[in-house]
Amino acid sequence: MTVLPRWVRRIVQTPPPGLFRAGFWRSPLRGPWFTAILSVALLPGITLMFLTGLASYAAYNPNLAPGNDTTPDKGLLGSWLPGWPAGPSWLYWVNQGVHVTLGLVLIPIVLAKLWSVLPKLFEWPPARSLTHLLERASLLLLVGGAVFELVTGVMNIQSFYAWPFSFYQAHYYGAWVFMAAFVVHVAFRLSRLRTALRSRSLRAELRTSRAATTAEPPDPDHLVAANPAPATISRRGALGMVVAGSLALLGLSVGQVIGGAARSTALLAPRGQDQGTGPTDFPVNKTATEAGIGPVDASWRLELTGAPPRSRRMSLSRAQLLALPQHTARLPIACVEGWSTGVQSWSGVRLADLAALVGATPDADLFVESLQRGGGFGSATLSAAQVHAPDALLALRVNGVDLSADHGFPARVVVPALPGVHNTKWVARMTFQPAAEALR
Repeated sequence: MTVLPRWVRRIVQTPPPGLFRAGFWRSPLRGPWFTAILSVALLPGITLMFLTGLASYAAYNPNLAPGNDTTPDKGLLGSWLPGWPAGPSWLYWVNQGVHVTLGLVLIPIVLAKLWSVLPKLFEWPPARSLTHLLERASLLLLVGGAVFELVTGVMNIQSFYAWPFSFYQAHYYGAWVFMAAFVVHVAFRLSRLRTALRSRSLRAELRTSRAATTAEPPDPDHLVAANPAPATISRRGALGMVVAGSLALLGLSVGQVIGGAARSTALLAPRGQDQGTGPTDFPVNKTATEAGIGPVDASWRLELTGAPPRSRRMSLSRAQLLALPQHTARLPIACVEGWSTGVQSWSGVRLADLAALVGATPDADLFVESLQRGGGFGSATLSAAQVHAPDALLALRVNGVDLSADHGFPARVVVPALPGVHNTKWVARMTFQPAAEALR
């Protein structure tokens, strides 16, 4: 057996001053029960966040190309992907609304949970055994992953991309790293969670005043302060602050999901406010000016190409498109940032009718290109099922008037249950292609 030098043993046995000393942490609220109560809220919340996040990723049809796959080398992380359905129309709206709103609501709970276990991050020595080392490593990945996912998610909601990487890719990979650490952490802590929850009565704690608040008994994880200070707030008060913070974030953001008049309540959402008046008063992701789209004159034509073996080419003016059979569908458009347009009345030519015009087979996918160039929003590929959905349109009008420039004039794609970014605006070219050529 190797004997460590005395100076090494002294370093290992003597924690550095400050945060690494047990006496530094004195709040009487910290303890297994308080942490367990917060964990009970986070377990289902984080699980639902992860599942809705995977569904959101699947909705982007990342196995179709070109235009869709912005997550290279998915490997096993992409092998599970199903085809995303074109209905019900509210599917992506509800999924992404839950994902984004729940993420905001969980922020106060996550912060309270991090505060409750903060002494564990400065535990000394850093590792006492291989099992302890694995647990600490999972804790670092858990905390780092949670912070990364929440911070980048909030910044994405605010359209503030202060990083050199793709949010879409980083958020997806980060979610898998975080969930792997989360599963390991839960496996290590589940039995202690149950024990901690049984140690105290929630009803009794909610009736305990600040003056009667005392520290929990010493625990093997050393969450309880060795020398607790007098309570400055009760556990009831601390939990109330967390709940109040979550409810405040819910109230200040959910209006962007609901749309309509509720947008005025979404004070934390950059697109939750008034967009003007009239039939086109609903949010846009990017204006025509921001996309570099100038005035579109009468010379605009839709270039339409069918798929082999019966492919035909057509060039249609907007007047010719308006002369084709028109269909009206009441659909929402929802974006990855969590906001929606609310239900609007779109009218135009069914995508299935355009496919028939150029002899595309029923299994052909559709590659849509915009007048916009660059920025990752200029093209998208739709599956055959989405093309042939009854309400899938090349929309020319909305709410009884021509599309405005910001809403995609002269024509835009509108498909039920599709993420907003794939409801391509300012359409220039549509190419049907065999499904086998669209898969990578």
